Amino acid sequence: MYRGKSITELREALDKEEITSEELFNEANKLAHDFQEDYNSFVTIIDDYKIKRRADSTIAGIPYALKDNFSTAGILTTSSSNILKDYVPVYDATVYKKLKKAGGVLVGKTVLDELAMGGTGTTGHTGIVRNPWDKERMIGGSSAGSTSSVALGIVPFSIGSDTGDSIRKPASFGGVVGYKPTYGLISRFGLFAFASSLDHVGVISRNVKDSAIVTDIIKGKDSNDMTSFDSSNINLVDSLDNDIKGKKLFYIKEICDKELYKDSNDEVLNKVLDDFQELIDKCKNLGFEVEEVSIDKSLLEAIYPTYMSISCAEATSNNSNLTGIQFGPRGEGESVEEIMFSARTKGFSELIKRRFVLGSYILQKENQDKLFLNACRVRRLIVEKITELFKEYDGMILPASGGIAPKFNDTSEKLSSRYLLLENHLAIGNFGGFPSITIPFTFVEDMPVGVNITGRIKDDALVLNMANKIESVTGYKDIYSKVGEENV
Repeated sequence: MYRGKSITELREALDKEEITSEELFNEANKLAHDFQEDYNSFVTIIDDYKIKRRADSTIAGIPYALKDNFSTAGILTTSSSNILKDYVPVYDATVYKKLKKAGGVLVGKTVLDELAMGGTGTTGHTGIVRNPWDKERMIGGSSAGSTSSVALGIVPFSIGSDTGDSIRKPASFGGVVGYKPTYGLISRFGLFAFASSLDHVGVISRNVKDSAIVTDIIKGKDSNDMTSFDSSNINLVDSLDNDIKGKKLFYIKEICDKELYKDSNDEVLNKVLDDFQELIDKCKNLGFEVEEVSIDKSLLEAIYPTYMSISCAEATSNNSNLTGIQFGPRGEGESVEEIMFSARTKGFSELIKRRFVLGSYILQKENQDKLFLNACRVRRLIVEKITELFKEYDGMILPASGGIAPKFNDTSEKLSSRYLLLENHLAIGNFGGFPSITIPFTFVEDMPVGVNITGRIKDDALVLNMANKIESVTGYKDIYSKVGEENV
């Protein structure tokens, strides 16, 4: 069994001819099928082994999973929406093309929250995705299946997209590493757009080095994506073990202050914040300088409404082609408007309909300045504040979440300080396009919780370098849910 092995371990086993690539694929394929009923990680599981071997690629012959909002020619690509349930693209996303060229072996396309809008993993058209550590809990979203496939040990890495925290929050709930790079480091050509100014392609793995390995392969300028940039001077793997002594981190007082949440009597939250302070001490022992900074609480509480305003407006525009005419099952009606109305009513879940209605309202001429442009102004204020801090500090460190993965029947008060501060600050990385990575750092009630490190634009090498050092003292490198192994 090679379940749960890292890319480096699998590469060594392949090079020593202890196992073949086809045997690895078959094992991953079997695991994908075995866990599908209970966890629902995949929309499509690939059953035919196909590979073009490249001896100079670290991932040659190694299986992986791909979020189902990346275009794959000849392979069903649904974005977990009924309106695209039968869509088979005719072209490959740049990321998929690069992974194929490097010899990576696709095991399957993974479930997401419909059209990547959502953070629960419960709105995909094929059903909910369950957390490998506890089936009664969410894995988070929108990169739900990509995260669970790695957390289950089916594949060593997967590709996801991150618009607000869609890689990094599920990574926290799933006990894995979730990395969202600098905006434009990885091409988005072939990724179905959600909110174009916020969308990032990223990697989910079980250790920081594996994320660096994969990103070095798929990054780079792409003529099909005008936001991509030349990153030939950025080498993530080579920078992982650089000395971090004297590097400065900050955390935000208003997010980590237990006094702010004392009325909630939340033991899980208190444990997360206590463990976070213990991690800060470990960081100082590693050689980091770590300081507490204060940011206007009203600015931090504006992150969530700002994100919702911008993302819903951009999503409404980006998905205007999903009419039931160009894509999706044809609706019923006597006119184009009636056909579109019918197709969208049947093709979208209630959550998506609400977001599109909200986005359309925000974009109405009479509302644009008050709602959309004001949200853009607040976004600028937040980015300017963090950028100012990055002139003095090398990175920001915060708990990725205030607690463990919620149960499916849990509800959250979306106007509470806990929700607005602890559950939404990861969107800062999307607002500014900052490189940002979540790694597991503690367990509470037998469930994993992650810590997040965010850094300066194009300083991905340093962010991963710092995360790699912190990972070395957490004790949670290369973990995965070993569910099912008792039967092996």
